Amino acid sequence: MQLIKFLLLISVCVPSFVVTSLHAQSTASVAKVNGVAIPQARLDFMVKAAVAQGQPESSEMRNTLRENLIAEEIIAQEAQKKGLDRDPDVITQTELARQAILVRAYQADYIKNNAVSDDILRREYETVKAQMGDKEYKARHILVESEAEAKDIIASLKKKGASFEKIAKEKSIDTGSKNNGGELGWSAAAAYVKPFADALQNMKKGNITEKPVQTNFGWHVIRLEDVRPAVPPPFEEVKTNMQQRVLQRNFAATVQDLRSKAKVE
Repeated sequence: MQLIKFLLLISVCVPSFVVTSLHAQSTASVAKVNGVAIPQARLDFMVKAAVAQGQPESSEMRNTLRENLIAEEIIAQEAQKKGLDRDPDVITQTELARQAILVRAYQADYIKNNAVSDDILRREYETVKAQMGDKEYKARHILVESEAEAKDIIASLKKKGASFEKIAKEKSIDTGSKNNGGELGWSAAAAYVKPFADALQNMKKGNITEKPVQTNFGWHVIRLEDVRPAVPPPFEEVKTNMQQRVLQRNFAATVQDLRSKAKVE
C-alpha cells in the first residue's frame, strides 16, 4: 500500500515525462497531445492504483484519470518548452523519484520472493512470548529531569494525603502520561527500558519506589498499581505482525549485506 501511495504522489508531483521514462512504452494509447501518445499502460496503472486504494472502477473514474493524464502531459510539455526539464533541481528531483520507486520495487520483489514459513513465524512467536515474561504490570510514574527533584517527590508522597496523580500532572515531563496522572496502563516489563523494568519486577503492589530510577529519559518515581498473569494473544491473531517483523529484520540484514559488499568511495 505504501508503494501505491508513493506512486500516486509521484504522479501528481513529478512531470509526466518522468513517469514516461519509468514505464515500458506500449503501442496502445489513450490519447495524443500535440502528437505525443499517452500509453494505455499508464492509464491502466493509475486505475489499478486507485482500485487498490478502495475506489470502485467505473467508466467515470477512468475518464477522470484520462483527463488528468492529458492535463499533466500538456503541463509537462509546456515545462519542457521552458527548459525546466534541464533545471538542476528538477533533474535532482527526477533522479530521486526514480531511485525511490526502484527501492520500493526492490522491497516488493524481496517480500514476494522471500516468504516466511509458519514454522519460522511460530518460533518468532515463542521467542517474543518468552521475552515478554509471564506477568503484566499496571504502573504510574512521574518523570523529572533531576535526581534531587525525584527524591523530593518521593518524600512528598510519603506524607499522608499526598496524591501521586496530582503531582504527576503538575511535575512530570512525560507528556504522554502526565495528564492521566502518570498512568502507563498494562504492559509487560520487557516493554520498558531495563532500569524501569527491573524496578517494576522488584516492587510490591501498591508501593512506590524507595529511590528514583534513572533511565535515558530522566529520573522516574514509580508506583506499581497491580500485577496480573500475562495472556499472550493467539498466534493467528498476531501472525501478520510477526510476518512483518521477520521480513523487516531479514530485509534490513539483506541491505546491510549489500552495503558491506558495495564499493563506496
